[in-house]
Amino acid sequence: MRSIKQPGAPVAERIQWVEARGRAFSFTLRAGLPLLEAARRGFAAEGFAGGVLSFGRGALGPFAYVMPALSKTSENAAFYSDTFRPGGVTRTRLGSMTLGTRDGAPFFHCHGLWTEPDGRDSGGHMLPDETDVAEPFEVEAFGIDGAMFAAEPDPETNFKLFGPVPAASTGARTTSRAFALRLRPNQDFAICLEDFCRAQGIARARIHGGVGSTIGARFSHGGVTEPFATELAVTGGTIAAGASGALEAALDVALIDYTGGMAEGRLVRGDNPVLMTMELVLEVLD
Repeated sequence: MRSIKQPGAPVAERIQWVEARGRAFSFTLRAGLPLLEAARRGFAAEGFAGGVLSFGRGALGPFAYVMPALSKTSENAAFYSDTFRPGGVTRTRLGSMTLGTRDGAPFFHCHGLWTEPDGRDSGGHMLPDETDVAEPFEVEAFGIDGAMFAAEPDPETNFKLFGPVPAASTGARTTSRAFALRLRPNQDFAICLEDFCRAQGIARARIHGGVGSTIGARFSHGGVTEPFATELAVTGGTIAAGASGALEAALDVALIDYTGGMAEGRLVRGDNPVLMTMELVLEVLD
């Protein structure tokens, strides 16, 4: 399997996880607010301090983002581009967000694909402090209670990354057992989730959110992304028994690589290792 050497030593625990409770809901992001504040308000209105969300068509402006890029030093295996700030209103095609905390304040990690005002299609990593909601649009969210994604220094990758940590209950109404996860580098995305569900006795689960990166990508439709540094959003995912009776993860994603190449589709099981991180929430279905 493909692998990328990280600057720090790998830690023994390859999946960072916290069991929680959760609930799916939808809400509308309010125009004129920073995207971070609009998302925070939507979760707070349902009693949650954080969670994950996904969206399709939306409107952002002002808007700022970075793309994946090669690292200019040995301090990171890959890095970010300079900041892009397209003028006018950018129209999103899809995206996925993790809402948590960084340095004690609300923060998000959000990847997506979009069309810029000049008609250029692009994608990448949205910047929370420079991105506003230009027009109202609806998102599909999953709030978690008893866990929170918090940005903490990660010696393996030498980045400050979101990972799940236990959190006091906010008393929000929940409907499902859930797990907040962060997958660490150089392990296959699908196989990792299958092994986790097997270990936890989970027969069926649905993925909510899903923000991270893979080492290139191999798709079931035959497409291949060769450039190793990507920014990826999960657009749909389940773990359930396959034809053989064994658990199989079906993972639909969209990504952009460091050359600007974009791709969408279902990932091949066993051939898509994590590059830096993969954050998501698993909702247990039975």
